[in-house]
Amino acid sequence: MTVIAHEPSGFEGSLVNVEVDIRRGIPGMDLVGLAAGAVKEARERVRAAIRNSGFEFPLDRVLISLAPADLTKEGAAYDLPMALALLGASGAVPDAGHPILALGELRLEGTVRPVRGVLPAVAAAIRAGIHRFIVPADNAAEARALRKGLVFPIRHLSETPLLLGLIREGSAPPDWRPPDGGAPLPFTRAAAYEGDLSELKGQARVKRALEIAAAGGHNILLVGPPGSGKTMAARRFVGLLPDMAEEDAVQVASLYSLSGLLGAGGDLQLRPPFRAPHHSASLEGMIGGGRRLRPGEISLAHKGVLFLDEAAEFRADVLQSLREPIEEAWVSLVRAGSVARFPSEFQLVMAANPCPCGNLGRKGKACLCSIQELQRYRRKIGGPLLDRIDIRVPVEPTPAEALLGPAGERGAAVRRRVEAAITLQGERYRREGGLGEGPRKAMSNARLEPGQVEEYCRLDGDGIRIFQRAVERLDLSSRACHSILKIARTIADLEAREAIGEEQVLEAVQHRRFGDGDEIWPDL
Repeated sequence: MTVIAHEPSGFEGSLVNVEVDIRRGIPGMDLVGLAAGAVKEARERVRAAIRNSGFEFPLDRVLISLAPADLTKEGAAYDLPMALALLGASGAVPDAGHPILALGELRLEGTVRPVRGVLPAVAAAIRAGIHRFIVPADNAAEARALRKGLVFPIRHLSETPLLLGLIREGSAPPDWRPPDGGAPLPFTRAAAYEGDLSELKGQARVKRALEIAAAGGHNILLVGPPGSGKTMAARRFVGLLPDMAEEDAVQVASLYSLSGLLGAGGDLQLRPPFRAPHHSASLEGMIGGGRRLRPGEISLAHKGVLFLDEAAEFRADVLQSLREPIEEAWVSLVRAGSVARFPSEFQLVMAANPCPCGNLGRKGKACLCSIQELQRYRRKIGGPLLDRIDIRVPVEPTPAEALLGPAGERGAAVRRRVEAAITLQGERYRREGGLGEGPRKAMSNARLEPGQVEEYCRLDGDGIRIFQRAVERLDLSSRACHSILKIARTIADLEAREAIGEEQVLEAVQHRRFGDGDEIWPDL
């Protein structure tokens, strides 16, 4: 019987063949194949679970091989595949007649516990031509998210003969339903409360910047004194984004599965993820890593939003580590003997005070920070990272009359405009095959390469004149010029205009002009 396990090394992971040889000799169990501590301990768990499930453990020498032999095997998910392979080799259960992917941790009395990484394991098996899966019952909904193959949920090891018999006969699981390709994803859940943009009183400039950022996939920085509404605005940004495509939703769910955050019911959702790590986050917590190389916050924010509140309070190395993932939409974690890659296509939203005490620029307040403190505080973000943020918005406290006034435009109305602009971009770039390969494929204005900017962000006569004047007067860098053109392209898309004119360029300059001189933030 061919039993396959899965090692979650990186986003896709690797399939592992579990082979068993039973020969005469002193009773015992040997395990080969570069197994780590938790896998070596599985020998005793498997032995106890087999006996307590009503099966006879072979009174011979048992050899279990995990191939490929040069891949480190970690975790308790190997318990069930090792037990199935051993039972099959001893003749205690019927041969399934088909390759099987099996995952699960065993308790000593035979109960099968859920494990992480089931969704990417099923995806890897499907790519390898394996279409029958035995997974813990608590992971069954997760395994069925791809709507391919037959998922056999197992609660206790004693159910093995029944499940293998069904597989051999070509029967479906008892609770199986034919997948409907036109139906929505098999399980969804409502996203956490996102808040509505109408709750943000006043702040017309901030709202407009959020709308443009959402429509074009642009990164955004909000700078203002404490209490001005930066965090409130940023937390309502994700509510302007459209639902994810099913393919993206499954990809995001795979990352959460690898991190053990998906939950027993699957928790697959179509709303974009929103991650807001604390400013004390470590480098490994942000980009991923650890002993088993798991996804970090930037990967958990894939296809969604990474919000860094009090951005200048983050460690400088943590902030600078975001530069390559922003450009590449992938993060590669290199460790001795292993390389893991995780997708990380996210929108970066940052909020920061103008100075450590927060009083710089506030009317009636005195800033107590020294010049050295200001320089050290502002240097945390640094020019290279700031250069990758298209939109920079100074935020001022909302006047009292605006706070007491009526609510503004509902977020649903803004999201409809955003969705229309995103659809327009998708159609434009899809005709060109996405204008790139792999994760660098441009399907939004923010991801246009320099050569693509020249092709798709052409200005009319008045637009060229205003653009040249702005570049000369503000002494903008080449990257800033490209940012202005991409923002102007997004503004034109929001207005369903093909041509980029004077008004679009002027508004784009206002959203990009701050931060290109000696000061990272403007004086408020």
